[in-house]
Amino acid sequence: MTIRNDDDKVGYGNPPTHSQFRKGQSGNARGRPKNSRNFTTDLREVLSETMTITENGRPRKISTQLAALLRLREKALKGDARALDRLLGLAQQNSEELAARAAERELTSGEDEILQRFSRQLLEEAENAALDEEQEQADGE
Repeated sequence: MTIRNDDDKVGYGNPPTHSQFRKGQSGNARGRPKNSRNFTTDLREVLSETMTITENGRPRKISTQLAALLRLREKALKGDARALDRLLGLAQQNSEELAARAAERELTSGEDEILQRFSRQLLEEAENAALDEEQEQADGE
């Protein structure tokens, strides 16, 4: 029978010492390799890369994302129904996101009431301070 001291207690977050990982040993040795990239990172990098296009006979550097949107607009304006549908879908999605952000910034009725009470209180305090100052001046004369 081994005698345990308080440092060797076993329970949630305290596994027995014989089953703990050794120093330098990972719990998931075959896990995701370091510096591996996910899809979002790769997509962001690809869309932000610059490319050169010719516009009105002049070269212009723009992001890949902007070039794709310009191409989509061009196809939509030439009558491609799928491109038009996709472009309008993106525009609607963008306007909904902007509206959602604007709605987040609007005050609730409770918050508005609190601000009104606070401003009334500030005005009353300023008026009282002005009256006190006038009274002090009148008493000093």
